[in-house]
Amino acid sequence: MPKHLPTELNLHRQSRILELTFEDGSHFNLPCEYLRVYSPSAEVQGHGPGQEVLQLDKEDVNIDRIDPVGNYAVCLHFDDGHNTGIYSWDTLYDLGVNHQQKWQTYLERLIAAGHKRKGSN
Repeated sequence: MPKHLPTELNLHRQSRILELTFEDGSHFNLPCEYLRVYSPSAEVQGHGPGQEVLQLDKEDVNIDRIDPVGNYAVCLHFDDGHNTGIYSWDTLYDLGVNHQQKWQTYLERLIAAGHKRKGSN
């Protein structure tokens, strides 16, 4: 049973934001790029610690479709073809609570890899 249950989930395609509200009143606006680069799939996370695969050039990614997975998760279908991540409610809550820290870590990993995001200086 998930610890955190959503009361609302809205995809804003134009701004590429997934808006989530949870029972405890927490409210998150999560960019599609952020959700894509932190997909819980093995393709992104690897099969163990230290095996994560840095995702590049996902600045313009959007979500095409959201499918429910039981009562505990959703599968996000991204327009770059990625659709193997099952985002549990607890995973989405964690991504919301830790958005700033995780995003900063991602940006630092990009810099360390010598990659520059589109539109950044």
